[in-house]
Amino acid sequence: MPWIQIRYSTDKQSADLISDEMMECGAFSVTFLDAQDTPIYEPKPGDFLLWEETIAIGLFDAEADTNAIIAHLETFPFGQKGEYKVEQLEDKDWIREWMDSFKPLQFGDKLWICPSWCEIPDPSAVNIILDPGLAFGTGTHPTTSLCLKWLDTRVQTDDVIVDFGCGSGILAVAALKLGCKKAIGIDIDPQAIEASTANAQRNQVMDNLELYLPSSQPKLEADIVVANILAGPLRELSAQISAFVKPRGKLALSGILDSQAEEICQIYSQWFDLDPVAQEGDWCRVSGTKKA
Repeated sequence: MPWIQIRYSTDKQSADLISDEMMECGAFSVTFLDAQDTPIYEPKPGDFLLWEETIAIGLFDAEADTNAIIAHLETFPFGQKGEYKVEQLEDKDWIREWMDSFKPLQFGDKLWICPSWCEIPDPSAVNIILDPGLAFGTGTHPTTSLCLKWLDTRVQTDDVIVDFGCGSGILAVAALKLGCKKAIGIDIDPQAIEASTANAQRNQVMDNLELYLPSSQPKLEADIVVANILAGPLRELSAQISAFVKPRGKLALSGILDSQAEEICQIYSQWFDLDPVAQEGDWCRVSGTKKA
């Protein structure tokens, strides 16, 4: 099916409003792009944030009357602030195009993350079947990659692991596939619990995984704790996260920008003997062993 798209460059308040009107005009979808490379690193749970300069892109059937759509959008004050551009899109199988952009990824010596539609590169390796989702980690982001590489060399057979802020459950599932005895996932988002359940079932490790919202989480001490969240929650919840780790247990924290690593190290050094900070791009991992 041939498509056209209408791009509207404007401020964040107008972009949100124009999105609603594009949908009213028959858009199949509306996406937002950052117009000035100003990433938003730490949105709070449930926040929907746009950039100060945002591009709203409405996707329409190629037979849509773009002049009429733009004329309608310009009847609103928020539709008169920016610039419009109409573009034709190549007629492709966009679902297949999207699927082809995701390939199996290796982390460490023996751990692979494989989309379900791809052939497994190494059947003898530890393979996790995980498809890209809308919000939760699949290993492609440096913060998740840093944690997976760390787990690849740390997990032991009798370990109990806590995945704090489990999201897709990728770290808990990876630990179980690597051989740990039990994994516990905790997240504030009920959808994360659902995603973790689905991924654990797909990888046949659900029998050894427990999942909790913070309101129902048990008191426990684990051999390994991983928290791939963000610097703000890591700072605010430092005592709670540290309490999950048993003496001489291991901790890995990620979701930390390089400019934030020193502060996070200072906070956690009161409980842990810390390793050298690991870094991929702008992102860091802080890890260590809990003091006896």
